[in-house]
Amino acid sequence: MMKRALLSVSDKTGLIELATRLNQLGIELLSTGGTATALVRAGIPVTNVSDVTGFPECLDGRVKTLHPKIHGGILAIRDNSEHMETIAKLGIEPIDLVIINLYPFKQTVMKPGATPEECIENIDIGGPSMLRAAAKNHHDVTVLVDPADYAKVLGEIESTGNTTLETRFGLARKVFEHTAAYDALIANYFQGAEGKALSDLPEQLTLTYERVSSLRYGENPHQGAAFYREALPKTGSLTEAEQLGGKELSYNNIADTDAAIALLKEFSEPTVVAIKHANPCGVGSADTLLEAWTKAYEADKVSIFGGIVALNRTVTAEVADQMKEIFLEVIVAPDYAADALEILQKKKNLRLLKLPAVAEPIAAGEQMIKHVYGGLLVQDQDTQVLPEAGYAVVTEIQPSDEDKEDLVFAMKVVKHVKSNAIVLVKNRQTVGIGPGQPNRITSAGIAIANAGEKAKGSILGSDAFFPFADTVQAAAAAGIAAIIQPGGSMRDQESIEACNQARIPMAFTGMRHFRH
Repeated sequence: MMKRALLSVSDKTGLIELATRLNQLGIELLSTGGTATALVRAGIPVTNVSDVTGFPECLDGRVKTLHPKIHGGILAIRDNSEHMETIAKLGIEPIDLVIINLYPFKQTVMKPGATPEECIENIDIGGPSMLRAAAKNHHDVTVLVDPADYAKVLGEIESTGNTTLETRFGLARKVFEHTAAYDALIANYFQGAEGKALSDLPEQLTLTYERVSSLRYGENPHQGAAFYREALPKTGSLTEAEQLGGKELSYNNIADTDAAIALLKEFSEPTVVAIKHANPCGVGSADTLLEAWTKAYEADKVSIFGGIVALNRTVTAEVADQMKEIFLEVIVAPDYAADALEILQKKKNLRLLKLPAVAEPIAAGEQMIKHVYGGLLVQDQDTQVLPEAGYAVVTEIQPSDEDKEDLVFAMKVVKHVKSNAIVLVKNRQTVGIGPGQPNRITSAGIAIANAGEKAKGSILGSDAFFPFADTVQAAAAAGIAAIIQPGGSMRDQESIEACNQARIPMAFTGMRHFRH
């Protein structure tokens, strides 16, 4: 039977109801600081922890519960006679129920203008110690870290005077997950505060994520899946989008929409990005969103069917009228005009996402993580399109002024196409995309074939250098107007000479954009 409970919570949700019912069950309540004050104000009898320890709170409340009379009461194994004799001799009474949630470190870090001193002061010491102690001794002690579990535990205590071992085990698991995440967040904060370079990543990489939702299945129906967000949310990320209509997002929807958002972030002018199976199938930029949509749609009318569309301006009714005519899985935009939303919400299965910061660029220094079997790969985000010096024209003939904008446009898109990647663009519109082939000439062939007549006069962008002149020769045969690629092959001169012979200007960036 439970006799004593210790309560110390920052989140006081459900506290008074919980304490009232525990008191009615005859369970003595121990508490500290603000929690004790809240209970007294509610007229609930409470014993202050300092009366148990015989030692006052000190150091501005940093030391309250770090005492043998608290931890001994939690950690004593009840069916170990030696333990029980020891605590009896020391005047320590068992504590059967520990109810704690921690100082709001995450909320403090996220608060605008929070100082390092404020953040550090909100690192809980006694709370994690008591939680871990209670979770370790879950055979005898019930531990609560989440107000959502109050009702279940109260129900069991009211029915039998105690909780089941199964319940205590589940609550202990939850505690260790919680304290591990709490410590990981603190570790990440300290790493960020030091401003370390990627090469200085710690020996032990601590990560913490919070579940956004469970998914019906993963990439395929036989795979389980869930969607998680970073503990400190990123405003321009998919995890922060508000769904305004349609079915729940699937695993593949999320992966593809993330790819669309990543590409959209390259552009500041009105732009529409269409994605299919994580590769762009149509990208268009223009002076208006409607023109941009038309370009993206007409870039590949076949592949956009069942695709994901991302836009960086508010969707108008005019644009919505065009989009509703084809089958799309997801639309994500910073906002929707009321009449546009009304049009699109009539398509019951179309997932509509509102993400105001959808086009906010990824900050320099952000890192990306890729899972490999048994481990992780970590690298800096690829946030540059061109080096600071820009590109260098290496051929005798220079690109025209009209083509210069498309040279940069091509590299923005090529960054987000799986390697080997070849992208053809014309007038800020993709006209042919060749993704993910084992060799570059095959990718070029796909892009040229997809473009058809539109290949003539277009700009060709490549994610890596040309090891042979064959890609230049294919471009010349298709009427390509200019080429942009990283350069750096031992045989660069062959491609330069082929361009000079075909009168095709070619630029080297000195920066490759592999995407695997």
